[in-house]
Parts: sequence; structure tokens; C-alpha cells
Amino acid sequence: ELGLDAVEEVSPEAVVNSLKNNDIRCLFNHDTSIVLGRTGNKTLELKADSVGLFGRVKINPNDKQAMDILARIERGDINACSFGFNIISEEIQNRDDGTVKFILRDIDLKEVSPVTFPAYPTTSISARKQDFEQYKQKQLELRKSKLRERIKCLSS
Repeated sequence: ELGLDAVEEVSPEAVVNSLKNNDIRCLFNHDTSIVLGRTGNKTLELKADSVGLFGRVKINPNDKQAMDILARIERGDINACSFGFNIISEEIQNRDDGTVKFILRDIDLKEVSPVTFPAYPTTSISARKQDFEQYKQKQLELRKSKLRERIKCLSS
């Protein structure tokens, strides 16, 4: 959720290209210094279907930090996932209730992360809110322009 006026959805096909072409990392809490696995060396396996993105990480038993994270996951202290990406293409839908829906059609998936608090990375949230504000401003300008045209036509 982006806020009361906008929602964001990742379409099932959005990660297809990334899964084929990217060396995606599994990080802990989006921290690039805590790499748990990666697709490039097959310590991370990712697949997508119509339900979502699924993954499996081969934890290194010689990595104390990774084993500590695994223990937290096994106990249920950490029970959520998130992912980091850049948007390549999206669709914007105006909904009948006045809200806007952003549908991500293609993303450049960089990483997946077990996380303490699930959310999009902060930079993506900020960017999405900024995009939404710009979109609302463009819609307002378009409405004003149409009203000016109507007024012009009526006064002619």
C-alpha cells in the first residue's frame, strides 16, 4: 500500500526477465553486507508462478551470522520477506473509487530478503510516493485544461 489514495501490485510476469538474466542475492534485512545466497552460484533458487515469488537458500553452515539468522527464522522471530527492485514498466489505472492502482509489469529484481519488518525498501517507497504525487498533479492540470477548453467553447 502506498497510502489511502494509491495501491501497488506486482504482476505475476514482472520478475520473469530478472529470473532469467540477473544474479539475484538473498540478503538479510536488505543489508548488502549480509549475503545469505545468490542465484549466480546456485545457493539461491527462485521461481515465480501466478501466486508469487518463491525461494530456497542453501545456508552456509560455516557462516555463524547466517546460522544465527536461520535460528531466528526457525523459531519464528523472523517470519517475513521483502524484495528490492527497480521498475522497468508499469501500468497506471484510475479506479472508480478515486484511487490509483500502479501495476508493475516488469521489474529489475536485485535481491530478496528475510526481514524483521516487511516493506518495500525505503528508497522505493519514497520514489513511489513521489511518483504518485506527480501523477496527481498531472491529473489536476489535465482537468484544469479540459475545463478551460469547455469554458472557451461555451463563451464562443
